[in-house]
This record gives sequence, C-alpha cells and structure tokens, in this order.
Amino acid sequence: MPAVLYEKRDRIAYITLNRPEALNAFNHEMHQELREIWQDFRRDDGVWVAVVTGAGERAFSAGADVKQMGERGSGQASRSFWETWFGDNLQTGLEVWKPTIAAIDGYCLGEGLTLILACDFRIASERASFGFPEVNLGIATIVGAVRAPKVVGMGNALELLLVGERVDAQRAYDMGLVMRVVPAGEALSEAEKLAERLCRNGPLAMRCTKEVAYRSQQMPFGDAVRMGESLRRLVNASEDAREGPQAFREKRAPQFTGR
Repeated sequence: MPAVLYEKRDRIAYITLNRPEALNAFNHEMHQELREIWQDFRRDDGVWVAVVTGAGERAFSAGADVKQMGERGSGQASRSFWETWFGDNLQTGLEVWKPTIAAIDGYCLGEGLTLILACDFRIASERASFGFPEVNLGIATIVGAVRAPKVVGMGNALELLLVGERVDAQRAYDMGLVMRVVPAGEALSEAEKLAERLCRNGPLAMRCTKEVAYRSQQMPFGDAVRMGESLRRLVNASEDAREGPQAFREKRAPQFTGR
C-alpha cells in the first residue's frame, strides 16, 4: 500500500498521507513518494490546485516516525553534513507556484506542521491540534523554525517551537496558523470548495501573483515591482489573458486553459 495517495480530478490534485495506523507519521517511504508527487504536481499543467490531507480520523500527521529515527537510510541522517541542499519536496523548499491547501483533522505535529506551513491555505477541523514536540525529545526543529515566524509571527512561532505543547484549533486560528475552523470531519470538503473556487481563476495569473508575493518579501520595493511587471508581461501574452477580458465583455464565465 502506498504511503501517499495521489489522485487528480477536475484540475485538482488530492494528496493524502496514507499511514493511518501510524497516525500518518513520516517515514522514508512517505518522504520518497511525496518528493515524486510534488514534482509531478509542479510539472503537470493539467492540475491547477493541490489539496493535502491525512488518511483516517485521528491525524493529519503526527510528525516523524520516531521508530525510524536514526536508522541508516531513514532520511536526512544519511546526508553529508557539508552537502549544500535545497528542498526537493514542498515542506523543505521546493518552489511550487500553484496554490496549495491543507485540510487538517486531528493531530498535526512536527513535520506535519512544517508541511502545512508550506501550504498557502490551511483549513482545520475542531478536533485538530498543532505543535512542535521535538524539543521534548531533545531534538532541534529547523525547517519549521524557518517557516513558522513568516506565517504566525515570532512570538507565536516561539510558543509552538520552544514550549513544545500542542495548541487547539481555536488557538491556531487566533494566531493566524489556520484560516478557518470547521466541524469535525468537514475540513476536506471545505478545502475542496476552496480548491474549486480557485480553479475558476486564471491559473497563470495565480501562479505569477503567488510567486511575486513570496519572492518580493526578500527584495527592495523597486526590485520587487520590476520583477513582478516582467512576470506580468509574460502572463499578458497568454491566451488566458485574452480570454478573461473577452468573457467579461460577453458577460459569460471565462474558459481558462492555462495557456
């Protein structure tokens, strides 16, 4: 049985962490499958939005599989200390400019929390809980520590990273970690509604806008605008950029193709 399920329907990619018996904990197989899935999603112009969730009713993901930690070949432990490495999956830095949505039901801990921090939208059920428990094991959190302050601010990030205790869905909403809290069992359906709404927009325009939003955070204002205007010129040369205004004039819904 695959550690991650991957399905494409109506321009939406559904990515499901599929180890419910282990609370969808990350092991070597899950890492490998996720790498391949995210790269396929990034390449495939037929899918415009991704929805990420966890199998079962207990967890999105409880984090890294502690039983596999330290085993030879179990992930980052096998890498050279001096290796210069940029992420090859979403949570560790793969650049994906298509919109991504996390649907969280149950535990979302450690590496699971790092994954949803890499998503653009996060929808949680009432029974979701969040945390970085690594410090309780004497283990440092790195990628999560890089991502969390950008999403929830430094104070909230340090609460998650250094206290090591779980926060509930309401606290996650209050700190800006999730955009919406829904009844138990409804996170995926709510995420699907958002994905369907996003699919009504021009996909190239969304990718351009997302890339500018992320890249511009590290750039001076003038450089950021210059970069954005250059990317917008590319989008304006597309068929979609002609279809949108034409549909508006004809008072009909645009038929975007991503070309």
